Amino acid sequence: FFVRDTRRVIQEAAKKHCFACSKMGATITCWKTGCERSFHLPCAPQGECVTQFFGLYRSFCWEHRPRQAVQAHPGQNNTCSICLETVEDKTSFKTMVCPACQDARFHRHCIQRLALHAGVCFRCPCCQNQEPFLMEMLTMGIRISKRLPPSWESDPAVEALDQRQSRCDTATCLCPGGRKHTEEEGPWELLLCSSCAAEGTHRHCSSLESSTSSWECKGC
Repeated sequence: FFVRDTRRVIQEAAKKHCFACSKMGATITCWKTGCERSFHLPCAPQGECVTQFFGLYRSFCWEHRPRQAVQAHPGQNNTCSICLETVEDKTSFKTMVCPACQDARFHRHCIQRLALHAGVCFRCPCCQNQEPFLMEMLTMGIRISKRLPPSWESDPAVEALDQRQSRCDTATCLCPGGRKHTEEEGPWELLLCSSCAAEGTHRHCSSLESSTSSWECKGC
């Protein structure tokens, strides 16, 4: 019976197209009753979909996904508390806020990366709140690992995530002052990877124009 049921599910999924990439084989359908949007799990970020990795493991399309009721305190710097790069001045799929202190803002990909490294020690990087913060992040689709202790305590090769990268990691650094030399603007301004914030580059070392505001490392 289980085999037949599995085959039926696979056959039905093969007929559904992903609204994000338009290809067939979308196995995930929005949990909202009456919504027929389907998508592939890897396409979820592209389509701004949310999958909750707890309880019933519900998935939602961009229209019906849960949204944070709390908004960040006005007047705060619009920077991610993890990578220190700019974030939106309001909550969205890509920009999230701590429900406890309402001061900590972060990119979704930054808080997801922190959750995987922190494991059971996952908490707000600013106020250190854990219980309301943890439940909010789970509801908003952040996947949390069960690792213990955190990666930065068990693996000396992994930098603590609360330390800002401060060197140029290009294969050949062209800066006369060396990889750790940085300036506030100009060719020796240091840009961090907009996805992982774990690697950096001088503008000149990666041939970036002065108008370029973001950069991604090769790993991302």
